[in-house]
Amino acid sequence: MTPELRRLAAELTTVIDAIAASFGPADRTLDGELDCDPTTPGRLLCWQYGVRVEHPASPETHLPSLLPALHADGWESHDRSTPAEQITRFTRDGTDFTIHVAGALTIIGSTRPVPA
Repeated sequence: MTPELRRLAAELTTVIDAIAASFGPADRTLDGELDCDPTTPGRLLCWQYGVRVEHPASPETHLPSLLPALHADGWESHDRSTPAEQITRFTRDGTDFTIHVAGALTIIGSTRPVPA
């Protein structure tokens, strides 16, 4: 892994782990590199990371309380919720993650692509 991808991966995992911990114990579901360009494999890579909280603590009220701190850190939020699910996508400098609440809580994110 390149130093830049390592740095971006560390930042992303720190943010996701901190959010997940505020809801309860999380299990890692995804953790690794992804080749971003199928037309020229091995040239652009990103890091994907995900966690799952089986029994989140009050997600419908807790998630809105996290928004001010995430916005202060430069994350933009985009509500993609439906009547059955709470879905919020966060983006910053080409990195993104999604918090999805539908019974369990899942958070999955990707760093921006970097040259391999």
